[in-house]
Amino acid sequence: MSEHKKLLVIQCAALGWNQFDIDHPKMAGMKFAPLQTVNPALTCTAQASFRTAAPAAKHGMIANGLFHRNLRRSMFWEQAAHQVEGPRIWDDFRAGGGTVGMTFWQQSLGEEVDLVLSPRPIHKHSGGMIQDCYSKPDALYDQLESRIKGNFNLMHYWGPLASQKSSAWITDAICELLAMPEARPDLLLTYLPHLDYDLQRHGPDHDKARTAREFLSLCLKRLCAAAAKQGYEVLIWGDYAMHKVTGPAIFPNRVLRDAGYLGTRSLKGMAYPDLFAARAFAMVDHEIAHLYIRNPVDLEPVRDQIAAMDGVDKVEKRENVPELNHPNSGELIAFAAPGRWFAYPWWTDPKEAPDFATHVDIHNKPGFDACELFFGRFPWQVSQDTAKVGGCHGAIGPESFTAWSSTTPDLTPIPDKPDGPPTLLDLASAVRKWLTA
Repeated sequence: MSEHKKLLVIQCAALGWNQFDIDHPKMAGMKFAPLQTVNPALTCTAQASFRTAAPAAKHGMIANGLFHRNLRRSMFWEQAAHQVEGPRIWDDFRAGGGTVGMTFWQQSLGEEVDLVLSPRPIHKHSGGMIQDCYSKPDALYDQLESRIKGNFNLMHYWGPLASQKSSAWITDAICELLAMPEARPDLLLTYLPHLDYDLQRHGPDHDKARTAREFLSLCLKRLCAAAAKQGYEVLIWGDYAMHKVTGPAIFPNRVLRDAGYLGTRSLKGMAYPDLFAARAFAMVDHEIAHLYIRNPVDLEPVRDQIAAMDGVDKVEKRENVPELNHPNSGELIAFAAPGRWFAYPWWTDPKEAPDFATHVDIHNKPGFDACELFFGRFPWQVSQDTAKVGGCHGAIGPESFTAWSSTTPDLTPIPDKPDGPPTLLDLASAVRKWLTA
């Protein structure tokens, strides 16, 4: 039996403070409290901030994707751990002999930890996909498949078929992993994604959001029981709060194209972006957009064009946004007004839509596409109708508090700050201190 402290960290997508009865903030038998998330309130940014106890200005994950200026290409949901810069909150813990595992966390491949489990399908040249998970040790995924009697289905993790089945499989896997003394690490980080899907499809106040919360509570009860059986404390926290969409999507790349800043290549009538020659490009991610501008003389004209768009709250130079003042950020950063969100398309004629527009294609689309949660007009195609989207997140403000809870009082006495609840960085720092105390 390890002499090190044992902690199960459960990060729940879209677990916002707005999902609780404020007078009775309980779920899975645990009392929750509000938490100030990071800027922007996005999965990869929040997870990177927790593991480093630092803002995006230091760790570099300024969104769920990064625009590589040298490649002139944006790349979303890439899993290499070295994208996250800086020391980890568990470095001293591991140096003292503690073991660490990451399951279904973003940017975990190649991380300096003892256990990793993450979706890693193989896309075949002939089309289609071989479903698989990357695991460290190599045999871990096969062992869990055998114990659960089923593999992880990526279609339940994202896309029109995304559902609570993803969280159900992860919950099963963690319960089995905790029961494997030869495999379980002392610190185990995991992720439950399903609450995001119906909140994003229908909005945070929809009946289906309530059903998703109820299922999340069941998953958390199982995980807490499995953790307690093996002597683990539990920490639960949310990365962002979902907001109700109240207006149409914002299309900054259409404005940039019309103004001559973003060119396209016509291939069989489809308009593909020419980012090699583009003077400006908007990498959008929910309620924020990073604007990459090649020539400083275009900075103010582009800012004026985007700031004038309906639904845009503000456009700032990155140096004026301290939390995002990192070279990975755009020269300008646009924030949507409450209830609005940015969409990536640069075309208006459906005939110009690139081939990837009608598919779940998170790596080729140069921006986040919430429409991938909906089926399109034809079988196995995704929608291009942004009006279907019911929830959005990313910008921070009074309505963006998330929620957190812990089974140990040693992590709970983070004092409220004069300007509001503790921050996610406070929570991460408290975990780092607790692990080595």
